[in-house]
Amino acid sequence: MYETEPTAAVRGEPGSQAGAKPVRNFIDGEYRDSGRWFDKRSPLDNALIARVAEASREDVDAAVRAARAALAGPWGGLTIAQRVDLLYAVADGIERRFDDFLAAEVADTGKPVSLARHIDIPRGAANFKVFADVVKNVPAESFEMATPDGAGALNYAIRRPVGVVGVICPWNLPLLLMTWKVGPALACGNTVVVKPSEETPQTAALLGEVMNAAGVPRGVYNVVHGFGPGSAGEFVTTHPGVNAITFTGETRTGAAIMKAAADGARPVSLEMGGKNAAIVFADCDFDAAIEGTLRSCFSNAGQVCLGTERVYVERPIFERFVAALKEGAERLRPGRPEEAATGIGPLISHEHRNKVLSYYRKAVELGATVVTGGGVPDLPANLREGAWVQPTLWTGLGDDSPIAREEIFGPCALVMPFDSEAEVVGRANANAYGLATAIWTTNLSRAHRVAAAIEVGIAWVNSWFLRDLRTAFGGAKQSGIGREGGVHSLEFYTELKNICVKL
Repeated sequence: MYETEPTAAVRGEPGSQAGAKPVRNFIDGEYRDSGRWFDKRSPLDNALIARVAEASREDVDAAVRAARAALAGPWGGLTIAQRVDLLYAVADGIERRFDDFLAAEVADTGKPVSLARHIDIPRGAANFKVFADVVKNVPAESFEMATPDGAGALNYAIRRPVGVVGVICPWNLPLLLMTWKVGPALACGNTVVVKPSEETPQTAALLGEVMNAAGVPRGVYNVVHGFGPGSAGEFVTTHPGVNAITFTGETRTGAAIMKAAADGARPVSLEMGGKNAAIVFADCDFDAAIEGTLRSCFSNAGQVCLGTERVYVERPIFERFVAALKEGAERLRPGRPEEAATGIGPLISHEHRNKVLSYYRKAVELGATVVTGGGVPDLPANLREGAWVQPTLWTGLGDDSPIAREEIFGPCALVMPFDSEAEVVGRANANAYGLATAIWTTNLSRAHRVAAAIEVGIAWVNSWFLRDLRTAFGGAKQSGIGREGGVHSLEFYTELKNICVKL
């Protein structure tokens, strides 16, 4: 996502700092340096771990030109079957280098190894195979029609790639969310220019090696590093040679990308912010609801677009539920990613920690009851410089509070009681966002009613983060525009052309 401009102190030449590996742009099948570099620091302890080449406007232009040349050249001439084989080879290459991707992802994000091993890397590989299979098997429509002369006509549809796709990626699930876009884009025959978050550059860069090893033609996959305004993000989204833009990140940045895409009337797919609600009815499976809500509030230190920041609990079980959430939150042990006992990692950066801590302070100022957390954990000396915050729960505030309205994107949630189904549906919907919800009840009729009534792109019942990649994914209201997943991705990554043949 777009961030504020970095200070001049973090930019400069690559230098030779101990432990700081160079991370380069990947353009036209090769790694390239840049005239400017910026620091990548570990969220764990603020140690300098990489120097990243910041792409200039000229670098981005070279990437777009390479992508356009690949479209007109070897990539554009492949059959669907040949593309599918290459994408399977890319997935296999990620799996062969699983440990390399795991190490890069954990270094950039600080998340527990157990989490990245279970979700980030396997899904990063699976995205290529899933969308290869979709493209290989999806049918297109055809219609016979009558004509005045009686001979008739035949209409049939074919799909063609939209062209060069600009892919703007977030930092919370870097490989997974990047391949969620690159996989279908390439499966449909497009080429891509990827701008990963400046906070998480390494796995996108590493994927270039896998692309080359798999035999993907030069220029099909390009990576340019940098920031937002005045840097690579702006250069990609405003480049006239980019035919479509797909983005995951905060709503403010999505709005800026929409404005940029208006030049040339280019299509956008935007998954943006959320202020997701969990709705817990008194007849729920209590233990399952606690386990699921703890995960939805605190997985990846709360840095999950689908995570829960509002928890509505039916009044008869409210006090018991809050006590159980408190106990579960306090069991989450911060620590190094490789330690088996680590239950929660740091936030992505000190900048983001400052934002989250500002909400922790604001909640207290507004009169919230701090059930647990609310500050910075006591950590060993070797971790104290990291971007750590405590898992935090509040009660005592209402829906009109900024704590209930604004996305915080940290390991925190406001827990509020409710008394009726109609009441909680209205309260959950009275929010600018509409990405996801989780509903906990054993009443099947109620589950269907509430899931249909909540204004979101995805509603889970008695589960959370359960994803079939063939299904539609996206947000309502200020949480996004468009749907991706399965055949729905084809609507964005291809142009559907009708051919009418007079018989």
